[in-house]
Amino acid sequence: MSDTNPSFLGRISLAVGTFFSILGNGDFAASVLRLRNGEPASPASAPTPTRTSSPAATPAPQPKPPAAPVLKEATPDAALQLLGLLQRDARFIDFVEEDIKGYSDADIGAAARLVHEGCRATLREHFTILPVRDEAEGSRVTLPEGFDASSIRLTGNVVGSAPFKGSISHRGWRVDEVRLPKLADGHNAKVIAPAEVEL
Repeated sequence: MSDTNPSFLGRISLAVGTFFSILGNGDFAASVLRLRNGEPASPASAPTPTRTSSPAATPAPQPKPPAAPVLKEATPDAALQLLGLLQRDARFIDFVEEDIKGYSDADIGAAARLVHEGCRATLREHFTILPVRDEAEGSRVTLPEGFDASSIRLTGNVVGSAPFKGSISHRGWRVDEVRLPKLADGHNAKVIAPAEVEL
C-alpha cells in the first residue's frame, strides 16, 4: 500500500467511500474507530510476542518501531459543501445515483456532457488547480534523493534508491487556492440538496 498523500479530490473520494463503508459495515467501522484511537486496525494485526527457544540466548536488540503517525481529525464540512456545490451546479449526485442501465449510450453521453460542464465550472469557480509537474506527459525526468513523495508517486518497476529516472505518465494536480463560500452558523452541511416541494 502506498503511503503517499492522496490529492484533495482523492481525499474527498476516499472520505465519501469510507463514510458509506462505515455505515454499511460494522466491522469496518470498528477498525476505523481503533485507528482513530491509535490502535492497530485489527486486533489480529497486533504483534504477538515470540519466545526464544534457548533461555541462555540473548536476543538481538530490536529496532524501535516507528512512531504511529499523528492522525488529524478532519471536519467533513468542506467536503460536504463541495458535494452540495457539485449537486447545485452539475446535478452530480442525481447523475451518480441514477440507475443508468436502461439508458442508451447516447443518452448517458448527453447527460455526462452536462454534468462535466457543471463540475468543471464549479471547480474553476471555487479552486485554482494547477499541475504538480510543468513538463509535458511523456517527458523524461530525474528525481533526486529527497524528492517530495507526497506530490510524486513512483509506478512501474520501482527498485533501488534515488535518483530515479523515468517518464511522466501523469502530471498530477494540486490545489493552489480554495474559495469556498463561508457557512452561516446554523447551516446544516449534511443536507447536500434540500428536498423540493412544488406548490
